[in-house]
Amino acid sequence: MTKLMCVAPSTFRAATPYDQEDLKRFKVGDVMEAKVSKTRNPRFHRKFFALLNFAYDHFDPYAEYKGEQVMKNFERFREDVTILAGYGDPVVNLRGDVRMVARSISFASMGDDDFEKLYSNVIDVVLSRVLTNYTRDDLDNVIDQLMSYA
Repeated sequence: MTKLMCVAPSTFRAATPYDQEDLKRFKVGDVMEAKVSKTRNPRFHRKFFALLNFAYDHFDPYAEYKGEQVMKNFERFREDVTILAGYGDPVVNLRGDVRMVARSISFASMGDDDFEKLYSNVIDVVLSRVLTNYTRDDLDNVIDQLMSYA
C-alpha cells in the first residue's frame, strides 16, 4: 500500500454516498494523508450499499429506552447485518462483556471473492430479517433497478 500526501481539494471522488459524508469534513487547503491500494470492483461496492440502503429504508424497528423511542442508525444496521452474515469478531470490554464487532469491508482488507461471499450472505440476512416478503429474485431485480439509476 502506498501513502500519499495531498492538499484539498484534489480530484477526489467518493465511491459511495456514505464515503461522500466523510469527505465533507475536509476544507480547501487541508493537508491529508491517503493510503492508496488497488480496489475491488467499485460498481459491486455500490451495489452492496444499494442493497444496504434499500434494506435500511424498509427496516422498521420499534424500541424504547427509558421511555423514549430509540431511532435507527445506518452504521449500526450495516454492522449488525455484516455480523449476522458471518463477518464479525468477538471482542471484550473493560467490564469483561463480550460482544461482536463487524469486520472491515474496506477495499484494502477484503478482496473480490470475500466481498462476493459477504454480499450473498448479507442478502440472506436481509431476506430473513428485514425483507421477509421478498424472494431472492425480487430483491435482485430491485437492486438492479436501483443500480440502473446510479
